[in-house]
Amino acid sequence: MAAAYAYRGHWKSLKDSLEKERIKEIEDEEWDHRRRVGEWLERLGSKPRKAREKVFWTIGRTLGLSCHASGWFMPMYFAGRLESQNSAEYEEAAEFAKQLEMHECVADLRDMARVELEHEQFFRQVISGHQLLPLMKRVFRWS
Repeated sequence: MAAAYAYRGHWKSLKDSLEKERIKEIEDEEWDHRRRVGEWLERLGSKPRKAREKVFWTIGRTLGLSCHASGWFMPMYFAGRLESQNSAEYEEAAEFAKQLEMHECVADLRDMARVELEHEQFFRQVISGHQLLPLMKRVFRWS
């Protein structure tokens, strides 16, 4: 939820461009991931925790609003860094599902990991060559 709302603010902060259109698509893909994970939770007799939902709603909305003030580079950089972490988390979840012999879930989680990797690659591409990238690489260790 946080990522989807952050991307909504992110693309709304941009002028019309191919980047804006791609980030809209990424937002849609994040909502799709949320729906799919929700379906798996439901199959397992669980659901998202209300308190965490409120926290992540607040985080996403705050990040989305901050995109209007932070310029172009920072949202692009941190989106890529976040996507890198997300793809790793989906891969880890897929391994757990494999151990539980939840084969359909494994395939679904690996597909979501692949999409997150595509997101990361998009953000990596758009920031390549930016003058702040070397500094950010040293401080935050992603590029």
